[in-house]
Amino acid sequence: MSEVVNVGVAELKIAENSSILASFGLGSCVAVAMFDPLKKIGGLAHVMLPESRGKDLGAEAAGKFADTAVPHLVDELVKKGARKNALKCKIVGGAQMFEIPGAQRKESALACGPPAHIGARNIEAVKRQLEELRVPLIGEDTGGNYGRTVKFNSSNGEVEVSSIYHGRTLI
Repeated sequence: MSEVVNVGVAELKIAENSSILASFGLGSCVAVAMFDPLKKIGGLAHVMLPESRGKDLGAEAAGKFADTAVPHLVDELVKKGARKNALKCKIVGGAQMFEIPGAQRKESALACGPPAHIGARNIEAVKRQLEELRVPLIGEDTGGNYGRTVKFNSSNGEVEVSSIYHGRTLI
């Protein structure tokens, strides 16, 4: 049986040798599972917020923001031997866990800029980083209004998503 390594909020971890990286109770956060299928190296970031706004964070906080977590995940995987041009990605989470009065009204969303709730902004920010870094997004289970748990097999890229109300699925 493979070792299960917890990746907590704002953390980022790399795994080899068939380790399972897991993030439990994702709400508006986004789990970014990235891997090199040939080298069998993967990493998981548990992104909490869309952008760092230029704050100098240091490596230990790199997983907190989409604009730092995704590039840092790529760098760490390459340091471990992954090939940048072979990386693939799957994302999970970004739910709207709570109703925010006025957040769904068109005029309110326009006044706030991008989508008003943090889950949608996290998804958008992660996708923007993936596009900039040219890492293909090959699967996702995002949005909605329910929490999820993610188990990512670093050796084959399989992501198991489970939810109390929506069961279990593989992406």
